[in-house]
Amino acid sequence: MATTTTESGGTSGSKDYKKPTAAALKGAIQLGIGYAVGNLTSKPDRDVLMQDFYMVESVFLPSEGSNMTPAHHFPDFRLKTYAPLAFRYFRELFGIKADDYLYSICNEPLIELSNPGASSSWFYLTSDDEFIIKTVQHKEAEFLQKLLPGYYMNLNQNPRTLLPKFYGLYCIQCAGVNIRLVVMNNVLPRALKMHYKYDLKGSTYKRHASRKERAKSSPTFKDLDFQEMLEGLHFDGDTYSALMKTLQRDCRVLESFKIMDYSLLLGVHVLDKSLERGARGDSKRLNSQRVLYSTALESIQGEGDGKVAEPVADDNTMGGIPAKHKDEKLLIFLGIIDILQSYRLIKKMEHSWKALVHDGDTVSVHRPGFYADRFLNFMGGTVFKKIHPLRGASSKRKRSSIHAMRSASQEVLSPQKEKDERKAQSMECLDRPLSSSKHPDLVTLPKSIKQAVSFSSSALQTIKKDLEEHLENSASCMTVALDDTVPFPPTQGSPDSVHDVYL
Repeated sequence: MATTTTESGGTSGSKDYKKPTAAALKGAIQLGIGYAVGNLTSKPDRDVLMQDFYMVESVFLPSEGSNMTPAHHFPDFRLKTYAPLAFRYFRELFGIKADDYLYSICNEPLIELSNPGASSSWFYLTSDDEFIIKTVQHKEAEFLQKLLPGYYMNLNQNPRTLLPKFYGLYCIQCAGVNIRLVVMNNVLPRALKMHYKYDLKGSTYKRHASRKERAKSSPTFKDLDFQEMLEGLHFDGDTYSALMKTLQRDCRVLESFKIMDYSLLLGVHVLDKSLERGARGDSKRLNSQRVLYSTALESIQGEGDGKVAEPVADDNTMGGIPAKHKDEKLLIFLGIIDILQSYRLIKKMEHSWKALVHDGDTVSVHRPGFYADRFLNFMGGTVFKKIHPLRGASSKRKRSSIHAMRSASQEVLSPQKEKDERKAQSMECLDRPLSSSKHPDLVTLPKSIKQAVSFSSSALQTIKKDLEEHLENSASCMTVALDDTVPFPPTQGSPDSVHDVYL
């Protein structure tokens, strides 16, 4: 905001009035939201109608009080509540009860956060880490109200999403100044220290953290800083697939609404750097998340999907996603932010101007379809990476494949072994006298061998007869030994059967 409002109703740019004005603003926010939610409990539950998305309720809260409003010590202000019934439905969808909502926002003072972005928004955090209250511009508030019907449809189809979860939209009018507020889920739990924080868009044009930002105790870095500092965050296969599937689905929803210039807010908690309990913040706030689907791990798990590795329940992980970077074990917290930037005429002009002085594909402002594709490619290829299988697993597969090869080779060799056995049996049979028909039960031969033996007997008888005739004609005595192998024509049943016969 360009000006600040003093308690007397004037405006001033002096730093002396910023602190009390901020305190008065936080008090008015708590009082106004408390009144609006409390007044809504008297209205009966019913289905959300189309006109509910465009309804605006207004009430004036003077400092001295009225018949309907309590007295307070803040300047007089008017509160406008946008689409109260629709936002009540959203809160019920995420399991937020009215009492818990009021307790989180109104019980303790709000915590003011620094803004790392280029916008002039103010951020307030509830003391229990549940909700973020952000100031938005008039165009952003108007765009969100137009977005509500599509947002309603998307949440009904998929409540597990990395998109911002909106719980309320309000406007405080004080001394002529309109302060529009949106209540959202908190992406980075304050109770767990974030060793690294990044605001990533997938673009490279002027995506370095400023010198002023780097000087902070907990700076928020950008795309080029990530590439210089980290070599990517590694997840197991199931977690990587679930994360990228959620990002793809969310980006397509944003593209359908013609939304661009959004960012991925990424928080990295290094487990090795916080082995002591005291390094993790106030233990009373640990594991206190009450809102459904608001943690990073819950947001990427689809219905009935139990494959993603969940951290141990009592490990104080606050719903972070397990990851690794080299030898470090990490917890990742993330969410898509700044989705109230539509590709309006002014954004088209901004892209055209930047494209003249720099590569148009590298600037952050771009048409929604190109922006979504570039965003997903950067996240899936540079920021998030899949862990490759360990060497032991590959060796195991190799051993199993070798075992399979051995089994296959044994199966191939077993027919040859049977052939050798059959050949040995045939040799043994042929060594016996041919008159073994007296004992037909001694050896049972296959049909093919019987045919071979029968053929060999006929051949031997013919040879014997020819030799006798030759001996008679030559009138000499001689002994003839036949030890040559007699070839037998292979039978149709066993093409490889060859038998050696000795006489």
